[in-house]
Amino acid sequence: MAIQWMMRGVEYGNCNCAWGCPCQFNSPSTHGSCEAIVGGHIEEGHFGDIKLDGLDWAMVVWWPGEIAEGNGKQQVIISDRADDAQRDALRRILHGDDTTPGATHFFVYNSTMAEVLETLYEPIEVEIDVEARSARLNIPGLVESTGSPIIDEHSGTEKRARINLPNGFEYTVAEMGTGTSKVRTGIELDLSDSYGQFNILHMNQDGVIR
Repeated sequence: MAIQWMMRGVEYGNCNCAWGCPCQFNSPSTHGSCEAIVGGHIEEGHFGDIKLDGLDWAMVVWWPGEIAEGNGKQQVIISDRADDAQRDALRRILHGDDTTPGATHFFVYNSTMAEVLETLYEPIEVEIDVEARSARLNIPGLVESTGSPIIDEHSGTEKRARINLPNGFEYTVAEMGTGTSKVRTGIELDLSDSYGQFNILHMNQDGVIR
């Protein structure tokens, strides 16, 4: 019998696309290629009888062209606070294992990879406020990323916009903002004032729980 798992928490991502990220609508990416850092905090979760509550994670992904064309590179980072059982469980979830084919973004991303780098276990500091479109993801020496609201250049005030995907494989509603990231893992990224995404992450092996 397949392992039953669930995670509920918050997620923040920063990619190289313009605000709105056309990939969210199955359109070609802004620059013809995709690179991103994504991180999250699990408020409540399990993998079988293994508890995942309170754990943090991050994933760095890179594709030379469109995601659907494949040839990607991926590296997962899991909080060093996780014990051996939790590390293996979360690694499996983030790589799309024990998941109905195509049901989650973790599965879809991993299915397009030509190279999956060794999972890292490091101290992760993550703060995500979905409502405020604010985030900070810090992994000393490896990742420094900040997310913030979009500022209207005419009024100087915060501009709020959302993406609603009733059948999405990552979320139902995501807040949009701005992200800036420096990543120096097995994949190197330098992103500045590009697409930021803030959302509740609530899913299991069969997809998003709505």
